[in-house]
Amino acid sequence: MSSTLIKNAFVVNENKTEVKDVLIKDQRIVKIEENIADLPENCTVIDATGKYLLPGAIDDQVHFREPGLTHKANIETESRAAVAGGITSFIEMPNTNPQSVTQELLEEKFDIASKTSYANYSFMFGGTNDNLEELLKTNPRNVAGIKLFLGSSTGNMLVDNEEVLEKIFSSTDMVISVHCEDEGTIRANLEKYKAEFGEDIPIKYHPIIRSEEACYLSSSKAIELAKKTGARLHIFHLSTGKETSLFRNDIPLKDKKITAEVCVHHLNFDDSMYDEKGTFIKWNPAVKTKKDQDMLWEALLDDRIDVIATDHAPHTLEEKQQVYTKAPSGGPLVQHAMVAMLEAVKNGKISIEKMVEKMSHNPAILFQVEDRGYVKEGFYADLVLVDMNDPWTVNKENLLYKCQWSPFEGTTFNSKITHTFVNGNLIYNNGEFNDDIKGERLLFTRN
Repeated sequence: MSSTLIKNAFVVNENKTEVKDVLIKDQRIVKIEENIADLPENCTVIDATGKYLLPGAIDDQVHFREPGLTHKANIETESRAAVAGGITSFIEMPNTNPQSVTQELLEEKFDIASKTSYANYSFMFGGTNDNLEELLKTNPRNVAGIKLFLGSSTGNMLVDNEEVLEKIFSSTDMVISVHCEDEGTIRANLEKYKAEFGEDIPIKYHPIIRSEEACYLSSSKAIELAKKTGARLHIFHLSTGKETSLFRNDIPLKDKKITAEVCVHHLNFDDSMYDEKGTFIKWNPAVKTKKDQDMLWEALLDDRIDVIATDHAPHTLEEKQQVYTKAPSGGPLVQHAMVAMLEAVKNGKISIEKMVEKMSHNPAILFQVEDRGYVKEGFYADLVLVDMNDPWTVNKENLLYKCQWSPFEGTTFNSKITHTFVNGNLIYNNGEFNDDIKGERLLFTRN
């Protein structure tokens, strides 16, 4: 029976910040009061005076590359980086090798995570043009949701049969998360620039090839289909200002049938940075203009966008340094997502309460995650302690990603994550890890 008292922290929860003591016993938060004096035996006390205590982030979109692509990353390395970055739960995508397109292959990933993941975990089932029967076997109680690629970001997981798509949307109550880019538009644009430049297209054309039009066409079509079928649709990684007009903010998140996510990279990078950062900021959908970025921020703050995530998608340095058409899209972000957002807090772009809402509370609401995402009595103690005034610079020596690079290299962040608790266990403590305890499978409050 382990217990920990976190004393005098600025506790950020449900749009309030208050100085409180938080008592953790076994896996859960058992008491939150102004002064907890009556302690269990052998209770560890952490003096958090001046520090902020946040609920751990729930990252609803990561690619940890296991099985089959483990030269880039694996569940162990990336979950370790995530915990150091304040992410205590993640939902991983199906485009591994083999892809998670049968229940058996999906469970194999859960099995790997149960042995190696530092954070709590879930995985999405991957829909294809021909696995509807298998998809409908997905258990809503212990699987996060369904993932569909409506643009060929990831090879043969593209769902482009409209009849199949409508059947999927009509047949499940689970959250259907989609990658929206119109394949025909992208192909036509790519051919045009290949005719001009060959394989070595200048990276600045990436957001023109994977254009605003490609994104809007696909996301508006998905929304139209969701409205027609009554499906529960979640659109991943919005990248354009134009798309933000498709979403509403006049009802609570729990009542929304159509929701949206923005990723840390689309809030932090814009197309003026391609010259400096090259393919290291090549993502699908592409990082676009400063105006797009400003409109994404606006929609995030006025609640048309519901969730901040990472789309953490590592590749090796060698892979990323190839010519445009061969360099894969994606980059590692879980270690730096929360500190990047805390920098935005420091700069007055977002309040810390709103950041916590978008990174912790809202993913829990949206996916109906059981007993997580809040600093609340009875909930799992997935908690992060932050020193808001401890500057550090991202460099090769402090990277935890297996791929050993970051688009944030050279960036100085003013906040530092000092402690991360997962299920009441102190897993990360000022650079040191507890390697003996693993995260748990997320459960969902659905039938």
